[in-house]
Amino acid sequence: MQVYRCSRPCQIQVVMSTSPLAAKRPRAGRPPTIAAPRERILEEAARLFARCGYESSSIADLAAAIGVSKAAIYHYYTTKQDIYDAIILDVLAGLTATVSQAVSQATAAPERLRQFMVAHARYFENHHAQFVTMLIGYSGMAITEREDAARLRDGYERLLRQIISDGIARGEFRSLDVAATGRAVLSMLNWMARWYQPGGAQTAEAIVAGYFDLLSGGLNA
Repeated sequence: MQVYRCSRPCQIQVVMSTSPLAAKRPRAGRPPTIAAPRERILEEAARLFARCGYESSSIADLAAAIGVSKAAIYHYYTTKQDIYDAIILDVLAGLTATVSQAVSQATAAPERLRQFMVAHARYFENHHAQFVTMLIGYSGMAITEREDAARLRDGYERLLRQIISDGIARGEFRSLDVAATGRAVLSMLNWMARWYQPGGAQTAEAIVAGYFDLLSGGLNA
């Protein structure tokens, strides 16, 4: 099978080889031969959704990008919505675990906040397509999964607010509105999904380190 991209964005044309040696399609219901299939499907789907948008992407596009039949995708995920929801839940769970571990390595509130922001940026850059899919289309989740995602999101925000409130209690931060400060930090971090592209002059981690310096030092000379 040969795969060609059409002139129209995000459309994929599949041309079947007439060679007698062409591989046979796997039978419906037969487990596809994909290494780490669920992870591979979610990874490729995130790239497709981030590049083309959820509505403009199809299971046929995803199957062609991976090099399998649509039946191979359906063996693991019943609908495109299931794939979409799984991407968001995975990225929220992975982000929370990664950032929590980084924060646990520090004791002083300013360093815990820096670890929170830098670990977030590092995870964001390593899972860029998944973040774009999540932050631009979170409201499109199915209702049940959206509730699970909300619990993960709220837990992540609580982690950040705890860092800020602990810093205030210890006199390491001045008295601040904890919720508003937390929203400001997350806005700085999450807005990067709108404009940042990996491989640029600065890493996401370096950019966010500058954000932390701005937050901790302010603009005064």
